[in-house]
Amino acid sequence: MVKISAFPKCWLEDICEGRMSLWDWMETATQLHCDGLEMYSGFLESHDPAYLDRVRDWAHARGMELPMMCCSPDFTVPDDALRAREVEKQKEMIRVTARLGGKFCRVLSGQRRPEVSREAGVRMVVESIQACLGEAEAQGVSLVMENHYKDGYWKFPEFAQKSDVFLEIIGQIDSPYFGVQFDPSNALVAGEDPLELLKKVKHRVKTMHASDRYIAGDVSWEEVVGYQGELGYHPALQHGEVGKGLNDYPEICRQLADAGFDGWISIEDGMNGLDEMDRSIQFLKKMREQYFAK
Repeated sequence: MVKISAFPKCWLEDICEGRMSLWDWMETATQLHCDGLEMYSGFLESHDPAYLDRVRDWAHARGMELPMMCCSPDFTVPDDALRAREVEKQKEMIRVTARLGGKFCRVLSGQRRPEVSREAGVRMVVESIQACLGEAEAQGVSLVMENHYKDGYWKFPEFAQKSDVFLEIIGQIDSPYFGVQFDPSNALVAGEDPLELLKKVKHRVKTMHASDRYIAGDVSWEEVVGYQGELGYHPALQHGEVGKGLNDYPEICRQLADAGFDGWISIEDGMNGLDEMDRSIQFLKKMREQYFAK
């Protein structure tokens, strides 16, 4: 059965930097009546088993699972020793995910460093992910690679932001403990059609990030797609309520349902407040009832 999780993108930095506690966020999230909460690696004060058990039990006592872990490994670091450290950090987060009761741990490619060629970057990313699969299997956790834009703490955008690079990487990894975390808004940010990407990966999608984008102001789509700036995407491309932006969620859900998707959909929303996140969740519940409850 498809389940709905929430991810506090609006408060990500506040939680990571201690201005908002994880406990406060989880308590706030009880107002959303979702099935679970997606964690971010930077939310946790410790990886001590007793602490992780307390976080898990707190959520479970309030009827919520902690199914997904949002991690940002940087596998395009040219230095072999530093890249090996990124692999070990990812393995640790796989173990943390399992301790929290989760089944899905995000994996990324890394930063699009100017000095790293496409060929070298693909090789490093594939080798690094493959090095994590043994731990994923041992813990019963699936690594899900997201078509991502850029972690907020990175200097450069995602190495595999464009779909051709993304597809080249996932095409070389064959494991029941590896799949795709589809984010339609990130395809928009890459200047691509989310539905075209989904057609190519829908049978490998294990989880999805649900967000939406809209164009603010008198800016054309051509301007947005052709923009080259420090952000990597046009500032007029803004987050908004799911179902009211540029993404065709009925068609996205139809394609996923046709592919037999039964994983988690995590709301990556709330940039304009908790009410917006709640409306996004209610919208996805309607999508679930219409497309997945058959």
